[in-house]
Amino acid sequence: MKFAILFSVFFIFCTTAVKSQNHQLVKKWETDSVFKVPESVLFNKAGNVLYVANIDGKDPWGADGLGSVGKMNADGKNITVDWVTGLQAPKGMGMYKGKLYVADLKEIVVINTATGVIEKRIVVAGAAGLNDISIDNKGTIYVSDSKAKRVYQVKGDNATILLDSLKGPNGVLAYKNALYVLDAGGLYKMNADKTLALITDGMEGGTDGVEVINGKEFIVSTWAGVVYYVKADGSKQTLMDGRPIKMNSADIGIDAKNKIIFVPTFWRNSVASYEVK
Repeated sequence: MKFAILFSVFFIFCTTAVKSQNHQLVKKWETDSVFKVPESVLFNKAGNVLYVANIDGKDPWGADGLGSVGKMNADGKNITVDWVTGLQAPKGMGMYKGKLYVADLKEIVVINTATGVIEKRIVVAGAAGLNDISIDNKGTIYVSDSKAKRVYQVKGDNATILLDSLKGPNGVLAYKNALYVLDAGGLYKMNADKTLALITDGMEGGTDGVEVINGKEFIVSTWAGVVYYVKADGSKQTLMDGRPIKMNSADIGIDAKNKIIFVPTFWRNSVASYEVK
C-alpha cells in the first residue's frame, strides 16, 4: 500500500515537472491582410509601437523601390502600412537612440522615428543580400548577409566582415556583450576568437529570427512557419508549426517583459501576436 502511494506521488511529481518544462503560444490577435509581404517586426518599448518591414512585390530580393516600413500600436491597432517609403526589399530592423536601422539589400537605411524621415543610407561594400540586424548597447550594428554568407559589423558608417564563409546566416542577436547567430538550422554563440559555439541545431524551415526570453532561453522562428523555444541547456521545443496551413513565421519581434512575440506571416500579409506561456 505504501509503495502504491509513493509511486502515485512520484508519478504526479514527474508529470507536473514535465508539464512545467513545456511552453505554448496563446494567440492574442492578428491583423487583417493589410501589409505588403511583411518580413520583419520590431517592438519599440519606448513608444509601445511595432515597426513592420514590407518587402512588397513578388521578388523578396528585388530592387524595385516598392519596399516600405509600416507602423502600428503594440495591440495591433492604429495601423499605418506605408509609414516610410522609398526602400527596396527591407528585412531586419534594429533600434538605437531613436533611430530605426533597416537592412535593405546592400545598404542600411537609417530612419528618424520621431519624424519618419530617412536620414541616411549606409552602403555596405561587398554586400549581396543583407537580412537581419541587431545593435548592441554601444551602437555597434551587426547585420547578416544571407547571399554572401557572412555577418558584417558596422561602426559609424564603416562596415567590416566579422564572420565569413557561413552556410546560410540570417538571424543575429546582440545581447549582454554576446552575439548569437542563426546559421542553416543552428543557433550559435560567437566566441571571443570569432569561432562559433553551437547551442542547438536541427531547426527546420530556414532559421530566420531569434530573440531572447527568460535570460538564457530563446525564441527562434523559421521562414517556413516553425517557431521554436530553445532552452538554456540547448534542448528545444516546437511552439508552432505553420507549414500545414502555409503560414510563414519570418523575422519575429518580442516584448520580452510581457513575453509576447509578434510574427510576420510574409505572403499572408498579416502580423500575429502570441503570448508565450
